[in-house]
Amino acid sequence: MGEFDAAGDVVSGALLGRAVEQRHGEAHAEHGGLCLNCGTALVGPHCHRCGQVGHVHRTIGAIGHEILHGVVHFDGKLWHTLPLLFFRPGQLTRRYIHGERAYFVSPMAMFLFSVFTMFAVLQIMGISPPAEIGTDQFRQGLVFATKKTEDKLADVKAARATAEPGSERARRLDRQVTGLTDELQRLRTAPVSIGNTRFIGNTKTGWARLDKGIEKASKNPGLALYKLQTNSYKFSWALIPLSIPFVWLLFAWKRQYKGYDHAVFVTYSLAFMSLLFILLTLAGALGLSGGNIALVALTAPPLHIFFQLKGAYRLRGWSALLRTIVLLWLITFVVLIFGLLLLTLGLVG
Repeated sequence: MGEFDAAGDVVSGALLGRAVEQRHGEAHAEHGGLCLNCGTALVGPHCHRCGQVGHVHRTIGAIGHEILHGVVHFDGKLWHTLPLLFFRPGQLTRRYIHGERAYFVSPMAMFLFSVFTMFAVLQIMGISPPAEIGTDQFRQGLVFATKKTEDKLADVKAARATAEPGSERARRLDRQVTGLTDELQRLRTAPVSIGNTRFIGNTKTGWARLDKGIEKASKNPGLALYKLQTNSYKFSWALIPLSIPFVWLLFAWKRQYKGYDHAVFVTYSLAFMSLLFILLTLAGALGLSGGNIALVALTAPPLHIFFQLKGAYRLRGWSALLRTIVLLWLITFVVLIFGLLLLTLGLVG
């Protein structure tokens, strides 16, 4: 049933995006006749009085037609938007801000579609933490890791015994022995009870709701991770208002740029990051090496931010580069705040 749920997420995201998408430039209606909603004589593809499209479907296939438009078509807007979003994000952002709306999917519609699709792909690919990791499971994993490290240490020591003293191979094996010995010591002294792990421990922040979320995560981190993943798309919209003030800081002294401009920038950027994650996930499933995936994951986001800043705000290269560096640093605060939001809202309730 997971695949059906995931497909439902894609359709839900697309239809939600469709609900907030502007209808300009989409109609393919017939001219003439009367509006079927208010009876006004039509002089174009839309009724100038109530705004309804002049041509409406009345077949069983119309439902599928609407879903198809919502999921992959957006009446042609998607195919105008995606190339610019990936390769000329600054141009897309600037053009949308300055009024070119008829041929582009709006930032919010693009964001909703990409986020719901991303979580649907995760579900289809079976990428999720285990829902239950209790103390027994943790103890078993600890025992397994300890035994594996002991065996590897024994193999390295045996190889070291045959190595020529003073050789480069002997020095390399000595370093491995030291590292494995330290790792084995950490495993042997690790706490068995998940509730007392060093990661969470008995942390108290004084914020009752956050402390309750921490307590739940400490008792069963696997379940906590599972709930955070399954619920995070519900709160993903919060990334937009959380990010806008940090982008505003980069242009606080430039009054020609308004909050709306930053909102468009942030929303398109988040949509791109979601779509990039989808592509990398699918590439991994198709067998692309982890090194290549990591290279793209590390280089594509900052490059995209750089070119989007440069094009959207008409910056010089050095100015866009400086702002990109600062923004990448500020993103860590956004992620931290969003994580706390998920911890309080995603686990408590």
